[in-house]
Amino acid sequence: MLFITIRGGRRPAIRGVVLNSEPDMRPDQIPPASAVPARQIIAALVVTHDRLERLRVTLSRLLAEDLDHVLVFDNASGDGTRDYLGGINDPRLIAVHHPVNLGGAGGFARGLRQVVETLDPDWVVLMDDDGRPAPGQIAHFRSLDLRGWDALGAAVLTPGGQVCEMNRPYRNPFWRLPEFLRTLAGAGRRGFHLGDDDYGPESGPVEIDMTSFVGLFLSRASIARAGYPDERLFIYGDDQLYTLEMRRKGLRIGFLPEIRFEHDTGSIQSGGHLVLRPMWKVYYMYRNALLAYRVAAGPWFWPLLPVLALRWRGKARHYGPDAARYRRILQRAFRDGLHQRLDRPHSEIVALAGKRD
Repeated sequence: MLFITIRGGRRPAIRGVVLNSEPDMRPDQIPPASAVPARQIIAALVVTHDRLERLRVTLSRLLAEDLDHVLVFDNASGDGTRDYLGGINDPRLIAVHHPVNLGGAGGFARGLRQVVETLDPDWVVLMDDDGRPAPGQIAHFRSLDLRGWDALGAAVLTPGGQVCEMNRPYRNPFWRLPEFLRTLAGAGRRGFHLGDDDYGPESGPVEIDMTSFVGLFLSRASIARAGYPDERLFIYGDDQLYTLEMRRKGLRIGFLPEIRFEHDTGSIQSGGHLVLRPMWKVYYMYRNALLAYRVAAGPWFWPLLPVLALRWRGKARHYGPDAARYRRILQRAFRDGLHQRLDRPHSEIVALAGKRD
């Protein structure tokens, strides 16, 4: 196992893709074209922070798969993750330990760069520490005809086998007339998100515009053109913005229902509503969602704003005694999202969320 520790000091520059911001978003070196090898090199990238028990399950599953490399980007975990990774004797495993928690966005941005620059695989499959492929899925992926696709998203299910709603892909209704009309007719998110029927293992690939970083396979060519996620987002929305920007650059993303992933997330309560804990996560969820809506909706963004504000404010009722705190955090998130502000210190957000009413 390769063991890498990133020391403190000046942070290396990471170029992002959010809102078509400068500087140039391509990797420094675009891999030269070459013939497709008989066996393609597939690397897995896992981002983790203080969730050792879930990481154990995920890593055990990955090391049983037909993968050539597994890179774990450890975001300053303090729960024994370093010792656990150091005790694994598998030459495919690379552990990168960062001294500061950069969030999922920072972990995926820097981890993906590390994978590309040191391993140069044909495909990189991304996941959180609580997401993992079903047994045998990497071998199945190798057996498929992937011509014509730049990236492919797996079908992500809960441990109980239901569709994981937070990972359900969509086709942007602001770019596609059928989805727009269905949504306008009252279908809501069902008008543009893939339906349960699309998840049938026998269903064919479906072209999509957005998918999550759980079970997303990125080709070498797609990373060369799309660059890296924007680490300033910290958590949430980095996958949505990244895949939407991929589509704006003309890259093709497919949903592959026969490839199955499991997401053992704890963010959904029994009523089916998304309730975020700790509450500082509310800020990143809705600030970054506003940024994604700006990219997805284009000129429709401004007429859509009042609808989003009312809908998101209404979610306060799911937070019980913390409803007022939720609304306060949401107000700050909305303001920063409108101003496209991505530099507010994380410590300030944590302090805001911890303030009692």
